[in-house]
Amino acid sequence: MKNNPRFPGTYMMILAAALFFAVLPCGAAAQEAAGAELSEAFSRAGMPLLKGKVPCVDFSLPLLNGSPQSLSGLKGKVVFLNFWATWCPPCRAEMPAMEKLYQRFRDEGLEFLTVNIQEHKRTVEEFMKEMKLSFPVALDSMGEAAALYGIRGIPTTYIIDRGGAIIAMVVGGREWDSQAMMDAFGLLLRHGR
Repeated sequence: MKNNPRFPGTYMMILAAALFFAVLPCGAAAQEAAGAELSEAFSRAGMPLLKGKVPCVDFSLPLLNGSPQSLSGLKGKVVFLNFWATWCPPCRAEMPAMEKLYQRFRDEGLEFLTVNIQEHKRTVEEFMKEMKLSFPVALDSMGEAAALYGIRGIPTTYIIDRGGAIIAMVVGGREWDSQAMMDAFGLLLRHGR
């Protein structure tokens, strides 16, 4: 992934610093804000909530269907933001479980924005068809959004609350369709966070 001069490293450094200090298991203050039940649910699912909310950096990318999608355009929804590539084995492995999570909660306020990093549109379309995946995919053909988020390993997933703040982040594949994960997302959507 190349650095793009239009997106100075400042954004990446700010995000990296914020995540460095926030990726600790929830303390008492965060548990009060998020609710102890929500914090425990995400911990049980293997995705502890961040110690504090981290503002997300906005970007806009074309979706596979050609329409533009900005992250800020999803404000007011809980967002599952996932960076991936078709050649990545853990990405491929988690996709069917992501589809189940998407199907379960898409009508309850959970928005998916998956960001394919630097692959050709046709490659991504063929992959989505082969895997029978229907969630939205944005094409980050220049790696600009990935650079903004300091992506160093994929898959990387962020959970963004309705206010537009990152509340959880994980690198590596997950069993998104596990009962613990389904319970955690159900609770998050009910809490209105």
